[in-house]
Amino acid sequence: MKLLSLRLFNFRQFYGQTPEIVLASGDRRKITVIHGNNGAGKTGLLNAFTWVLYEKFTAAFASEEQLVNKRAIAEAEVGATIECWAEVVFEHSGTQYQAKRVCRAHKQKDSVEPGKSELRLLAKNEMGRWLPTSYQPEDVIGRILPESLHRYFFFDGERIEQIVRSNKKAEIAEATKILLGVEVLNRSVKHLGEARKSLEKELGQIGDPETQKLLKQKEKLEQDCDRLLERQVEIEQELGYQDEIKQTNGQRLRELAGVEQLQQRLDDLEAQEKLTREKLRQSRANLRQAVSSRGYMVLLGDATAQFRKLVDGLRQRGELPADIKQQFVQDLLTSNRCICGTELSEGSEPHRHVTAYLDKAGMADVEETVIRMGAQVDAIDRQVPEFWQEVDQEQANINQFKMSLSHVEETLESIREKLRQSPSENIRKLQSRMDEVEQKIRELTLAQGANQQQIKEWEAQMGELGRQIEKHRMSESRQGQVQRRIGATEDVIARLKQVQEGLGQLFRVQLEKRVQEIFSQISFTPYVPKLNEKYELTLEETMAGQPASVAASTGENQILSLSFIGAIIDRIREWSKGKSGILMPDSSTFPIVMDSPFGSLDEIYRRQVARAIPVLANQLVVLVTKTQWRGEVAEEMMDCVGHQYVLTYNSPKPDCQVDAIELRGTIYPLVQQSPDEYEYSEIREVRHPQ
Repeated sequence: MKLLSLRLFNFRQFYGQTPEIVLASGDRRKITVIHGNNGAGKTGLLNAFTWVLYEKFTAAFASEEQLVNKRAIAEAEVGATIECWAEVVFEHSGTQYQAKRVCRAHKQKDSVEPGKSELRLLAKNEMGRWLPTSYQPEDVIGRILPESLHRYFFFDGERIEQIVRSNKKAEIAEATKILLGVEVLNRSVKHLGEARKSLEKELGQIGDPETQKLLKQKEKLEQDCDRLLERQVEIEQELGYQDEIKQTNGQRLRELAGVEQLQQRLDDLEAQEKLTREKLRQSRANLRQAVSSRGYMVLLGDATAQFRKLVDGLRQRGELPADIKQQFVQDLLTSNRCICGTELSEGSEPHRHVTAYLDKAGMADVEETVIRMGAQVDAIDRQVPEFWQEVDQEQANINQFKMSLSHVEETLESIREKLRQSPSENIRKLQSRMDEVEQKIRELTLAQGANQQQIKEWEAQMGELGRQIEKHRMSESRQGQVQRRIGATEDVIARLKQVQEGLGQLFRVQLEKRVQEIFSQISFTPYVPKLNEKYELTLEETMAGQPASVAASTGENQILSLSFIGAIIDRIREWSKGKSGILMPDSSTFPIVMDSPFGSLDEIYRRQVARAIPVLANQLVVLVTKTQWRGEVAEEMMDCVGHQYVLTYNSPKPDCQVDAIELRGTIYPLVQQSPDEYEYSEIREVRHPQ
């Protein structure tokens, strides 16, 4: 998606129709800067994009229902309908689209009744005509940039660290899979599953009684399994909801006097607990992998010793190394002449002597086998100590993680008990609510695990029933044809799932690596970002040779979030160019629209971020105040700026303090006295000096 322009009409602070904001999108000058003071409409512009495309707003956007400009409402007569709209023109895969969302407010005598919004999407055809799209506008936009990922490309910079703290990690994972193309495989597996059920239903109608019986059993298991899978989705959603409640209550506790430090300590310990559990899980997985892949080696000691004993016996008898090759002897017999010149007539004494060497020459093949097997035996002998060393290390890690986990859990319980016994009733109530949430999370997690185990058992039973159905004697040729189709369908489903799993795992590993690279370029800390299978981002540092979680600052979380966004753009861009292009949509271009991206950063980080973002993004729209732009940010980004605009706030206050900014040698007003009694903002383009 390449953003081309934005226009507004009676939207929030902007009265009437604004000039068209043309957005830079070149290879080099790809940055559009919009300057404005606080309250001038920067957040309104950011939310104009998200409102048009997704009917969504950022957390900083207050009074979402009040979209129509106040002046337009005031000037309208009672009973009139006032329209407001925002229009975004963008390009994707060589096609231009115009997305326009309209809403209307109805002015009553003492109130304003907001109406529902309507989205219209037009596409420009080869003849230059704008025509409605064949599909629903929301579906078209969702395929280009999924709604669940929009907040990672249109965001409030001062709150960007919420990406790291977000509880909706599953959304990140699923939306990333859409961009990755794995969603195509998901739909294929789903449709093939439906086709298989249809074929099995047909088989049940034409098959013999035993086949019908097996099919009914399999169908019931599939229905049970589907219900349980739906319940798993509900549990995942409920866990996310409970986690949000937990974080909200934790924030409230942090705001209460006397417990800020305790609650912060609690948060840090919970993060450490999560990281330790993940490490414990990984160590157990490593141990299982080592035992399953190399554990057999420890049982080969007697076999390798016997091999060496046999080889030593051959050497002691002089049979190894072999001093003559079998092929050489065979060539002499074929030519009927010895190397000394004697004729080797069949049946003669010389012929019998040379023929006897064939047995001795056969040891050359034995020697080659001994050399090859000797290398393998040596490798086994070398790897056995390494295997035991790895097993010992992983077991030591497991014991250490268990001890650490026990200590963390004890400390957590001690802090919670202090909060339960607090003299403050508010603190006691909040902690009681936190305990209820924790209990609910435990119950849901246990149910989730039990369901997963049940699903595995049912899947195994379905697999066995499928094999029985496949092996069952076919009574009709049509039945055999249907059975072959079912087998082919199941084979394709299994292969697609393998591809699906492999792509997802490979992408996540590459994404984590890219996040680490970008973070290290911006941050001066030695911390290392980690991205687990749930797409949860954390920071780690090495202490005493062991990784430990980091209680990251707001600035570090901002940088981590920017690194994540940049890594997603970079990886999707690379994958769309490479081998996965057949499966993936054309998603190689992404915009980033940021409101106040530098507010919480110090000078060093401001410069590093300003230097890195233009490299990460294909297109960048930055909404900044005068203080956020000047200095190191302007120095680093100015060479990439294609367009600039200024938001001029018209204040109705008679004693308002005017403000201005100098850009390209011209003074532009940021705040000025309103020519009438109304409050509104204007958009002015920054012109190049003549």
